[in-house]
Amino acid sequence: MNILSIQSAVAYGHVGNSAAVFPLQRIGVEVLPVYTVTFSNHTGYGAWRGPMISPDDVRDVITGIEERGVLGEIDVVLSGYQGGEGIADVILDAVARVKAANPNAVYACDPVMGNAKSGCFVAPAIPDLLRDRVVPAADIITPNQFELGYLTGTEPSDLDSTLASADAARATGPRTVLVTSVERPDQPEGTIEMLAVDDAGAWIVQTPLLPLKANGSGDVTAALFTAHYRSTGSAADALARTTSSVWDLLRLTHESGARELQLVEAQEFYADPRMQFEVTRVR
Repeated sequence: MNILSIQSAVAYGHVGNSAAVFPLQRIGVEVLPVYTVTFSNHTGYGAWRGPMISPDDVRDVITGIEERGVLGEIDVVLSGYQGGEGIADVILDAVARVKAANPNAVYACDPVMGNAKSGCFVAPAIPDLLRDRVVPAADIITPNQFELGYLTGTEPSDLDSTLASADAARATGPRTVLVTSVERPDQPEGTIEMLAVDDAGAWIVQTPLLPLKANGSGDVTAALFTAHYRSTGSAADALARTTSSVWDLLRLTHESGARELQLVEAQEFYADPRMQFEVTRVR
């Protein structure tokens, strides 16, 4: 499998491509990383250095890849956090070029915009741009519950409303939705869930909620789910494998006391997930 991953990069820590690339490689995926920023560290520290890469320069890198004649070998285009408005056009153009070269390729979009606790933390124009132009062009999307609500103009708060919101998102274009953080009033305290929905059905998985904020974990989740789903065609299997790997990554990070994901230390859990959480069909 070959994935063209258009995301940010940091020198220290693990977010964007600096989170997604290694786990993908560890499960046998060839990754072509294209960077949208090259920062010293993620912006959660409040201070960072390094450049945002202009949309024209990002496009130029993709054109150079195209000139090598390899776009027809790309199975997936993956995108995450979009720092500025111009990058969306570059991503959509790349998706169109890849699909022209390989009609079986898919586009997986992680529509990063915020969360329920902090609200939107992207540039003001990004949420509408994602909702109106980017998400409709995607085959797979991986929003959290807050982002799903924004994309669909709904307020998912329990399982039924989250399923309805996922269906509303699927009606706009993407056939597969992974909701990466489902919270509902009737779930046991100290747990969190993920929900996957596609044409074949809907599945949910519950894990203990670890007491840490882990920048980059969503990037790992989107990458692994996309790769497993593309490989097997099974949302349930992709959900089980991804949940297992990411939970063990977060567990190791929590146990270490480190602020940054213990991405390398957790590598065996990508290659050989323990499959310790039960996936339940809900539709």
